[in-house]
Amino acid sequence: MQIKKIITEGIVVKDAIINDENFIQKIESSAEMMVSVLKEGGKIYFCGNGGSAADAQHLAAELSGKFLFDRPPLSAEALHCNTSYLTAVANDYGFEHIFSRLLKSVAKKGDLLIGLSTSGNSPNIIAAYRIAKEMGVKIISLTGMSGGKMKNLSDILLNVPSPHCPRIQETHIMIGHILCELIEEELFT
Repeated sequence: MQIKKIITEGIVVKDAIINDENFIQKIESSAEMMVSVLKEGGKIYFCGNGGSAADAQHLAAELSGKFLFDRPPLSAEALHCNTSYLTAVANDYGFEHIFSRLLKSVAKKGDLLIGLSTSGNSPNIIAAYRIAKEMGVKIISLTGMSGGKMKNLSDILLNVPSPHCPRIQETHIMIGHILCELIEEELFT
């Protein structure tokens, strides 16, 4: 049955992660980096395209709103939420500049940029990473199996062990929710 096959594919990916101590440690290190940035008064920025943009916005909202319980808001924002800005920059400069221009205007040294891309090759995220490196902004990447071009630009690479976009995106949200839970636990309990 197709439904069971799809669910099983997701379980296989998550099983690979749960049995990979290095991957588990990278999730823990990501949470620690995020907590450190927030404790030092920094901000966490998210970016992605398509479904990954929705996931980036979702995770920013979990941090700036709340996740499991009522607590003070955390400084987190998705870089693509202002459609007037997005369409103006895409029109005037090109779509590959939508994240980098905004990051350059709002970020400061010690902030964190989290990029979500199933391929790891999104030109607009890579452009933002180059600006982030110049500015001293840390980088965490959530990608698919290979990590793509984002691999070598990341401080931490969370490359989901799957070549299939739906399974990768499902796992990105799982990882994002784990990070949110760890952050709330560390900062507020």
